[in-house]
Amino acid sequence: MKPIPTPHIDAPEGAFAATVLMPGDPLRAKFIADNFLQDAVLVNNVRGVQGHTGYYKGKRVSVMASGMGMPSIGIYSYELFNYYGVENIIRVGSAGALTEKLKLRDVVAAMSVYTDSGYGGQFGYQGSLSPCCSYDLLRAAMDAADRLGYHMVPGPIASHDGFYSQGEYNSTKILQQLGVLCVEMEAYALYLNAAAAGKNALALLTISDSLATGESLPAEDRQNTFTHMMEIALEIA
Repeated sequence: MKPIPTPHIDAPEGAFAATVLMPGDPLRAKFIADNFLQDAVLVNNVRGVQGHTGYYKGKRVSVMASGMGMPSIGIYSYELFNYYGVENIIRVGSAGALTEKLKLRDVVAAMSVYTDSGYGGQFGYQGSLSPCCSYDLLRAAMDAADRLGYHMVPGPIASHDGFYSQGEYNSTKILQQLGVLCVEMEAYALYLNAAAAGKNALALLTISDSLATGESLPAEDRQNTFTHMMEIALEIA
């Protein structure tokens, strides 16, 4: 018997749509629900991690926050995939650019994810796991971006456990040499959970700061203005 509700999601069975948009920030989840969904209903607020279900152009869609980091999104995406019957999770988050070719507010579609995390160790494979996105979601997102007239760059990204680098180790230069586009903290766990559950995942990321140039956007902009990636995600939900 499925443990519904869970310790982290206080919602009944059927509360979530087949596709869930998943920002890290609960306030970004509320922003999406308030500004893009019709007849949105709050279906979860445990620990302030808001989940909403409503309609976008007649399609039933959910949006729920993941919190920060792989352990957090690992919990929420696992429960949505395995207990609530969710088929697709589209992360809509922010990232730091590793190349000067990416400008602030550019949108990246994460094809594959590098990591320095031990999250993949739980799956039992004695090697390096290299999770990829759902090709169908990626193709649909690229087509949607073209229709909307939004520039989106597909390519590899990196997920890190630590936001602040400590000591002498810093992987930025290595990742730049390997052509990695940007760095964030959640997609690796999401992609592995999707693969293990036989479900679909895609991360759409807006560049909020740049490790290449030192530029950055304020927190309010990250919360309320990254609408291009939100619209792309909603178009393919």
